[in-house]
Amino acid sequence: MRQKIDISHRTVIFTALFLLTLWITYLIRDLLIILFVAVIFVSALSPLVKFFTKFRLPKVLSITITYIIIIAVLGGLVISIAPPLIEQSTKLVVAAPGLLAQFFNITNFDKSVFSSELTFLSKNLFSITLSVFDNFLTIIFLLVITFYMLLEQDSLENRFSSLFKGKEERIRKLIIKIEEKLGAWMRGQLVLTLIIGVLSYIGLTILNIPYALPLAMVAGIMEVVPVIGPIVSALPAIFLALTISPVLSVGVTIMYLLIQQLENHLIVPQVMKRAVGLNPLVVILAIAIGGKLLGISGALLAVPAAVVIQIIAIEIIEEEII
Repeated sequence: MRQKIDISHRTVIFTALFLLTLWITYLIRDLLIILFVAVIFVSALSPLVKFFTKFRLPKVLSITITYIIIIAVLGGLVISIAPPLIEQSTKLVVAAPGLLAQFFNITNFDKSVFSSELTFLSKNLFSITLSVFDNFLTIIFLLVITFYMLLEQDSLENRFSSLFKGKEERIRKLIIKIEEKLGAWMRGQLVLTLIIGVLSYIGLTILNIPYALPLAMVAGIMEVVPVIGPIVSALPAIFLALTISPVLSVGVTIMYLLIQQLENHLIVPQVMKRAVGLNPLVVILAIAIGGKLLGISGALLAVPAAVVIQIIAIEIIEEEII
């Protein structure tokens, strides 16, 4: 006997709206990533802005001063390290063909694989240039969005919490908790980047590795990608040391291992103060999923996204228990 299945109009409309929402979310995924990064920046800069507002400065002026301080600090760092960085990077680019030839001779690596990648890169040089320009415009847009979100932070929090009738105060506390965690993560990552970069530069200089500054910059920047970043950043330095001496490459490997152990057991716990509190396995899975879904940007934002999901999940579980 056949059973008749009735599907109400409400179910059809809900399903259609749900699929439409997923489709629109997919289309504007780049914008959503920018907004999430802006939220992280707002969380990191908010304490400094609130510090200036305590002196009865207008919020617009407080945000402007915050921006000026950050730009001045970054500008000072760029001016101080730019000349040697450009010099060493230029020498590294010029010496790269010879170094690669030595590497191929030592390791018997197939040159055709690398040559094909260089050919692909040269053919797409114009598109790469456009991508760099597009990223520059994205950074400007991100800074503008962050400025206005800082300006309207209290209003945005109140409007969002007002959507949950009867739970406004709890949602407001949840938002504050998320902002504190994201801010701590962002500030911690900046400090970690600086510390790892400096330690790498000192170690490479002691071992007399050429082009120490650009290699240390790579180590510091790759610190943003937890677990995987330190491993990837060590490879260029080990490769360079291998072209000089196999023994020296072992020394560089040991140096990076020591820095990583120091980072895992001393630097990260002290800098982060357990602000993120994610299990290492969860971090690795989050990076893998984020990278698979959204590429490099997904891998970089995987940890803060996992932090937000963890906070919300804990809040839901606690509400159900209570």
